[in-house]
Amino acid sequence: MAQMLYEGKAKKVYATENPDEYLVFYKDDATAFNGVKRGTILNKGVLNNKISAFFFDLLGKNGIPHHFVRLVSDREMLVKKLTILQIEVVVRNIAAGSLAKRIGWEEGRKLPQPVVELYYKNDDLGDPLINEYHARAMGLADDNQLKAIQELGLKINAILGAYLKEKKLELIDFKLEFGLHNGQLLLGDEISPDTCRFWDSETGQKLDKDRFRRDLGDVEDAYKEVLYRLTGEKL
Repeated sequence: MAQMLYEGKAKKVYATENPDEYLVFYKDDATAFNGVKRGTILNKGVLNNKISAFFFDLLGKNGIPHHFVRLVSDREMLVKKLTILQIEVVVRNIAAGSLAKRIGWEEGRKLPQPVVELYYKNDDLGDPLINEYHARAMGLADDNQLKAIQELGLKINAILGAYLKEKKLELIDFKLEFGLHNGQLLLGDEISPDTCRFWDSETGQKLDKDRFRRDLGDVEDAYKEVLYRLTGEKL
């Protein structure tokens, strides 16, 4: 049996016969508020695996380097081995969640331009908001990496935002993680309703993990709707 290298809140990572590749297994476990709220979303692992694979493929075709290799099963994907930078990049287009509370804007108010935020990837500290000065002082990334992850974040935002509009989905905000593979900076982790806020462009209906966070119900149906709009697949 393959050796499990890591288990996080949403995924398990296994070694493979190729030392440069890992197997990622997507779980149905759901957490919110840095693990304070826990639950299960039926088939979440299957849905996030397929949605993430779709987005990685889309971004790769648009020149974004990423870790995704191929789907292995409904819940598993093969990825390139990454040394993850301990920085989460969040790109925001519309005030929602913590940003709305922090700056006192009503949720749903459009930002005049995309906002890029950096967070220290540390569960024990609650993934605190940091800036480039913190990142440099803490040795989390060098100047070139900091510039690259923010530029890539904005480029990814433009690609996904334009594509999702065609599917009548509004990209409110999203989280990205990056890592190094043989010295090359690659997009890693996942891109899914767990890590993005998607709202229906016409009704404003939330189609993401906020349905779990806020006890709105119909969580699985929301994830299914995202997959269907992207791929036409009904799970």
